[in-house]
Amino acid sequence: MIIRNGDLNDVPAVLRMFDSAVEWLTAQGRTGQWGSEPFSASPARVEKVASWASSGGMRIAELDGEPAGCMVVGVPVDYVTPASEPELYIQGLVIDQRFHGRGVGSALLERAPAEAAEQGISLIRVDCYAGDDGRLVKYYESQGFTRTETFTVKEWPGQVLEMRLPAGTA
Repeated sequence: MIIRNGDLNDVPAVLRMFDSAVEWLTAQGRTGQWGSEPFSASPARVEKVASWASSGGMRIAELDGEPAGCMVVGVPVDYVTPASEPELYIQGLVIDQRFHGRGVGSALLERAPAEAAEQGISLIRVDCYAGDDGRLVKYYESQGFTRTETFTVKEWPGQVLEMRLPAGTA
């Protein structure tokens, strides 16, 4: 697996990743996170992915030469309480469900501490959907994040999680 910087050429592949994730979640009856309509059918979501691709913070994991997952790092989102120190914020994470169970998400998340350390930052935060059975929150905890605050945006329950780098690594 390689992880590389993403750009506008990756927008179609990332939209396919989101579409596959929505289809997978919908098949499980878990539509609370992203609904049941494909991301690629929503102009606002297409625009969001394009803005991520232009931001310089998009990371693409490739497996067997194919885009398998995407993580976007950058500034914190406006619906969570700002941190009182510099941070690296994971704005998005998705994998193509064809690669489910192959460690793509974990590999992308392992890149975040290295990037934070390179920037002299010791705090990494992410937010995620906290509804249904809470499996997504548990996933981030299994990756070394700890829960901090909860929030709600338009009836969408969310959880902010953080990871602190050990002293001396940032």
